[in-house]
Amino acid sequence: MVYAIMEINASDDLLPNVTLGFSLYDSCYNELRSLTGTKWILSGIKDAVPNFNCNKHVRPLGIIGDVLSKASIPIARILGLYRYPQVSYASATPSLSDKTQFPSFLRTIHNIYYECFIVVDLLKYFNWTWVGIIVSDNDLGRASLQIVTREHEKNGGCFALQEILPIFPSIESVLRIVDAVKKSKATVIVLFCTTENLVSLMEQASFHNITDKVWVGTTGWSITTDFPRRDILTTLNGSLGLANQNGKIPGFKEFLYSIHPSIFPNDPFMKTFWENAFHCVWPGNYAYNNTSPALLKNGTVWCTGKERLDSIDTNIYDVYNFKYTYKVHNAVFAVAHALHQMKNCVPGKGPFKNGSCADIYDHQPWQLLHYLKRVDFKNTAGEQIFFDQNGDVPISVDILNWQLFPNGSNKYVYIGSIDAGAPKGQQFSIQLNKILWNAGNSQVPVSVCSDPCPRGYRKAALQGQKVCCFDCLPCSEGEILNPNDNSECFKCPEDKWPNSRKEECLLKPIKFLSYEETLGSSLACISIVFCLLTFSVFCLFIVKQETPIVKANNRELSYLLLISLMFGFLCSLAFIGRPNKLMCMIRQVMFAVIFSLCISAILAKTITVIIIFSATNPNSKINKLVGFRIPVYIVPACTLVQIMLCIIWLTRAAPFAEFNMAAEKGIIVIDCNEGSRVLFACVLGYMGLLATISLSVAFLARKLPDTFNETKFITFSMLVFASVWVTFIPAYLSTKGKETVAVEIFAILSSSAGLLVCIFLPKCYIILLHPELNSKEYITRRNARSQQI
Repeated sequence: MVYAIMEINASDDLLPNVTLGFSLYDSCYNELRSLTGTKWILSGIKDAVPNFNCNKHVRPLGIIGDVLSKASIPIARILGLYRYPQVSYASATPSLSDKTQFPSFLRTIHNIYYECFIVVDLLKYFNWTWVGIIVSDNDLGRASLQIVTREHEKNGGCFALQEILPIFPSIESVLRIVDAVKKSKATVIVLFCTTENLVSLMEQASFHNITDKVWVGTTGWSITTDFPRRDILTTLNGSLGLANQNGKIPGFKEFLYSIHPSIFPNDPFMKTFWENAFHCVWPGNYAYNNTSPALLKNGTVWCTGKERLDSIDTNIYDVYNFKYTYKVHNAVFAVAHALHQMKNCVPGKGPFKNGSCADIYDHQPWQLLHYLKRVDFKNTAGEQIFFDQNGDVPISVDILNWQLFPNGSNKYVYIGSIDAGAPKGQQFSIQLNKILWNAGNSQVPVSVCSDPCPRGYRKAALQGQKVCCFDCLPCSEGEILNPNDNSECFKCPEDKWPNSRKEECLLKPIKFLSYEETLGSSLACISIVFCLLTFSVFCLFIVKQETPIVKANNRELSYLLLISLMFGFLCSLAFIGRPNKLMCMIRQVMFAVIFSLCISAILAKTITVIIIFSATNPNSKINKLVGFRIPVYIVPACTLVQIMLCIIWLTRAAPFAEFNMAAEKGIIVIDCNEGSRVLFACVLGYMGLLATISLSVAFLARKLPDTFNETKFITFSMLVFASVWVTFIPAYLSTKGKETVAVEIFAILSSSAGLLVCIFLPKCYIILLHPELNSKEYITRRNARSQQI
């Protein structure tokens, strides 16, 4: 304060030709003494009389102070009656922002109400969800408890303990709180306490060796010097604290090093300070050290006045950390700038009635208060200073880390700051590499009731426990963790599937039987190979068409059957590739018609054998049908019925391509919906009926005595055909996705291959390997032998 006034008086720009004076009064951290000092300053006499002013020559312009909120409140109530300006540099209680109760109170320190939000931000920054809180039993402590509890719970945090420390704590109350802290799982304890009633708590905490906790303090006590014992410093080692921003006062350090009792000869405290700082006795200062001159001769060190202040340990004489000092400097300059504006007022343009101005040397307190509320200036450090409508300044605090060193010294290390005036997102900054936690650990302590759930797991509340204590349950299949609420999972849309961490829904991959994959290409190759093999047989029969084995049993039907089998092998290719509406309609109809044609041709061949044999038996009734050429009509008639069924199927409920979400987990399968399952079953059932009739007729005619009787081969081929398709039905129903298509293709290929091998392999064997058996001579000799027998 003295330095600020000296700067103002030496300035040519601020209040030129005006000298400011001051009067100091020590309230000794006592509300009663604060009130007494206020009345003394206002009235001008020690035994003050209310409403009487005995200041004959000069009246104080305003009051700077007090430190404690509990002292500033009664002062502000009295000064508010007269609208007498009061600027505090340390009273931070929220109630002082109420201009209805305290109309003339301003302060250069922030409203401590905002520290509650800063503490909550710190807890959120370090992910401390399970914490304890201890507050003083006063209005500020209880209000802080409510705010911090509400805001911390909004962030998903909980409190392991909430304790209220009495203003005058008993040993029982302190021990109860210490025991609760010791037993708690919470690693972090928040303290909204005043310094004077926190000392006993810290003493007991150190006595019980509680060194595994991180104490989070506020500006009310975080830089206090009232914890000199090493065991208390050990308890507080690694803790975090908020402190008023360490502002810069240019030239102040040099001023502090330059003070000397000779410069302030009338200040008795200067000599006492000198004696305590250098452990000597200042000559002539006997009235204050209570020592007689006779006793000073026995080895006592006298102060020479040549001692250097810059040689003193900073723990005793700190000239670097200007916390409240900076706020005092701003408070004095705020009053000076208000006076400067008053001095520069132009009559007729003033802020008062009829544009009048106030006299800087003779004005009313409310007139100075008017200017003081509106000051807006840059201090000597270049920082903008102004008051808001509540008489507060924007919050700007430092974050400190208590660090204890092996030699017993301790230090408050700056690790970050919060500046409410900074742009959004840049208000909060912490340098983690500077922090040393308790026991010298550099890892951030963990303070949670339950460990965070792994990815893809949701929180499940425990009955009777707080929300911070929970179990972790995995999200169900097809669900992801709700990014806005980690206690619930929600299902992904049908076309999406959770990623491996169950954090987001990704589009399901589309799957179908394609030519690019091994299964699709293999089936396509098999289909083509069998088609070429069938074509080779067809060519062989064309070349050997005049031979008996080809002519036997109607070679035209054999050609038709071979051509049908070729198309049967090729129709399986329609089942491979990305399904679409047209292909879904074509492939099943093509398959049904071609196989109906195959089975009809086989049925016709079987009936042909029966009719030919009957023609050689004059007593047979069937020989009357030889002239009608019934086999020629069987094939188109049977095939036409299947074609009619397919037309009805396509017109009533045709197959179509669909995206099957449920066929395979996490995959969209494009397959063909058969439309009407009843009509699809009718189509398959009709083929089954034809196959059953062919099998029955061939079985009955298998022992007919013909040279090239192929009914036994037809019987075996139809058994193979029936076995394949009977097996196909359960396999088709039990598979999903592209495997269903693969099963149908396999059934088509295997049944077609069975027909080809069973019916035509024996004939090819004779044609290629035993051509002597494929001649008229052989047939004639065999028939003659049969007649002899």
